[in-house]
Amino acid sequence: MAAEQELLKRLGVDIDAETLRLALTHRSYAYENGGLPTNERLEFLGDSILGYAVTDSLYRDHPDLPEGDLAKRRAAVVSTRALAGIARELDLGEYILLGQGEKLTDGKNKSSILADTMEAIFGATYVSRGIDVASELVMRLTAPLLADAGALGAGTDWKTNVQETAAGEGLGVVQYVVEGSGPDHARTYQAKVLIGSVEYGTGTGHSKKEAEKEAAAQAWRQLSTSGSRSDGTTVQH
Repeated sequence: MAAEQELLKRLGVDIDAETLRLALTHRSYAYENGGLPTNERLEFLGDSILGYAVTDSLYRDHPDLPEGDLAKRRAAVVSTRALAGIARELDLGEYILLGQGEKLTDGKNKSSILADTMEAIFGATYVSRGIDVASELVMRLTAPLLADAGALGAGTDWKTNVQETAAGEGLGVVQYVVEGSGPDHARTYQAKVLIGSVEYGTGTGHSKKEAEKEAAAQAWRQLSTSGSRSDGTTVQH
């Protein structure tokens, strides 16, 4: 319980002990311990709370943006990658109850598990404290992402946006070079994005897809914010 109290301090909310434990109970742990309830129902609820709070904020704060742009920004904030990033900042993986199989494959660092548990935390906050407190928690944790207007513009598909930008600027062919390291049960992948043989971004992950997405996100940020190539040549708009 002391560990869970530490998590509550990091979250800045008060969730009753039983609901918090349920939010942290991954299905792998539940199945290995006699079929306990899992956090999946809270995850389902939290997904809606997250979507509502982010949509409300975007609608109010950006009255001039069309629906398509609002949808892209929302998709970026509620994505698995974004939620996993928030969870890592909270060190949430250390508190998740996992089965032995997931522990052996470093489940506490898997983006999908971290993102799902983050949603379950939002759901648990709603159940314990109501919509206002749950929405406030969502907005407090997602504020840096909402403020990052440049990056959010490509939130729906980083790789597609990199491809379209590179083609539009005539920068050359986009290539992803991926290498793996570590034992099979805890494999880590490192990816880099090359555009016309110039490196624009790197990323890591527990799957090739995850590593490529992170590298593409970094590359797109560089393309969209600097307006110049990695070799120092200015891109002509």
